[in-house]
Amino acid sequence: MFWLMSLTMLASATSCSQEQKAQIKEALPGTPAKAGGPQPTLDSVYVVRAMNAEPKFKDQVEWAKKFYRERQFRLGWFRNHELVPQAKTMLGVINKAADEGLDPKEYKTKDFDKLFADLEGVQADSTKRNALEKEIDVALSGTYFNWASDFYRGTVDPRAVKTIDWQVKRNKIKLHKALMTILQERESTYPYYEFEPLHPEYEQLKKALADYRALQRNGGWPTLPATTKLKPGQASPAVATLRQRLLGTKAAPAAAPAATASAEAVPARTVANNPAAPAPTAAVPAEKYDAELVQAVKDFQSQNGLNPDGVVGGETLRLLNVPVAQRIDQLILNMERWRWIPKKFEPDYLLVNIPDYKLHVVEANKEVFNMRVIVGKALNATPVFSDKMEYVVLAPYWNVPYSIIDKEMRPKLAANAQSYLDRLDMEVVKGSGAKATPIDPNSINWASLTPATWKYTLRRRPGPKNDLGDVKFIFPNSNDVYLHDTPHDELFSQAKRGFSHGCVRVAEPLKLAEYLLRNKPGWDMTKIEETIAGRKELYVNLPKHVPVYLVYFTSWVDEAGNVNFRDDIYGHDKSLAKEYFN
Repeated sequence: MFWLMSLTMLASATSCSQEQKAQIKEALPGTPAKAGGPQPTLDSVYVVRAMNAEPKFKDQVEWAKKFYRERQFRLGWFRNHELVPQAKTMLGVINKAADEGLDPKEYKTKDFDKLFADLEGVQADSTKRNALEKEIDVALSGTYFNWASDFYRGTVDPRAVKTIDWQVKRNKIKLHKALMTILQERESTYPYYEFEPLHPEYEQLKKALADYRALQRNGGWPTLPATTKLKPGQASPAVATLRQRLLGTKAAPAAAPAATASAEAVPARTVANNPAAPAPTAAVPAEKYDAELVQAVKDFQSQNGLNPDGVVGGETLRLLNVPVAQRIDQLILNMERWRWIPKKFEPDYLLVNIPDYKLHVVEANKEVFNMRVIVGKALNATPVFSDKMEYVVLAPYWNVPYSIIDKEMRPKLAANAQSYLDRLDMEVVKGSGAKATPIDPNSINWASLTPATWKYTLRRRPGPKNDLGDVKFIFPNSNDVYLHDTPHDELFSQAKRGFSHGCVRVAEPLKLAEYLLRNKPGWDMTKIEETIAGRKELYVNLPKHVPVYLVYFTSWVDEAGNVNFRDDIYGHDKSLAKEYFN
């Protein structure tokens, strides 16, 4: 399941074996006679001074202090004056940082080849050897924290950049503990010791990144003419290009049907593009848009958030012609977002992926169902954050936000408030809840109303006209955003569902309400429907608060291994790209 975690169990710690010693000797060739003596130790002054001396280590000073303080300032990367094999492993990982969408040069701040060679040359002099061991040890720790901060926490701090909307609870990984795990000094359920990512979804994107880069090296994929319009069964010179784009094959022979598409025949991820395929000429009969290619187009449409009708043109054509370089950047940006996600999700939670217009319901780390949602339009973007759902409201009132009163309702309220509100089944009240008392709407000066003078609540009564439908799901937050029903079910059939003022409308509210109240005695579907029919607002506390994540991922790999892309509906990818790539 796209969103779910599968945590790797920690391997048991091992002692320094003969094989490990051989690896160390391989890293430090030609071992001369060594001076004896105890392993040197550090102190806080040395650690701070050494870290601050390297500009790229300055931001990691606190991690270094915690790491060495916890080990009483013993060296971390040496055992009996021998470099531990994890040092070589880490440097190898850094050499491959580009596979993670990171720049290896950012982490190669020290010339370890020279340092290791210098260390080998002073083995007979304990004073010089000890001094170099201390220098190398802090340099290795600084290098690790510099790399691990980007790899595990992200190169961009989303809370430090105003244009990036991300208020999901923080990834609270403790990098000094992670380093202790790597050095086999503590155990952890997280795969730090393997220098591996925390989320399988990240690993899947990393593999997709490698595939797309391979496609790019082979010339990318062909571009279809801007005037292309194809329906199943039609013949067109563009069919050959479309076949090459999606199936990675040349034009099908005119005398033979196209080969059956394999399960892996999906857009560009599993089939290498063939840039050397000759373009169709006037002498070659136009190919027919056959069933095999229609299915490939439908798969592409599904993986790009479109309704799979098999028709090529419009949005489908636009997405087919997105350059592979743009898709590579999109994969990298979404890998970065996974670094911001907490180390693990709770066993039970709700997750809304805003660009995908979908809600995922997860129980015991497995998705039990999902449903379509409607999110905020671009001008009223649904915020990216997390919180905990506390209660379900049946037969809710809809309290009209002041912004809607001001921008959409003011003229008609000023003309004849009572008549206008009666048609909308609305009322003005003072106070809230059971203590709310009706106010004559004609007694309010709507024309000169300001936020400071607005002391009441304008609300729509429970019923079929209510904008919140029959149910709303509350997770109290400063954004005043929640999940709710809607009377406009017809909108869920749209592929792009950005229609709300910021809240999230769910396609199956009663199913979600029944699920959330499943462990509350007496609250089955019959009870829920009877309460709604009574048209009296009722708050029902959940037996256990449920974490809710409203996130923003425009690329992921699904259970079938297919790469999915979605449009950057709020421009968050664009804002992140400015920070990440610059």
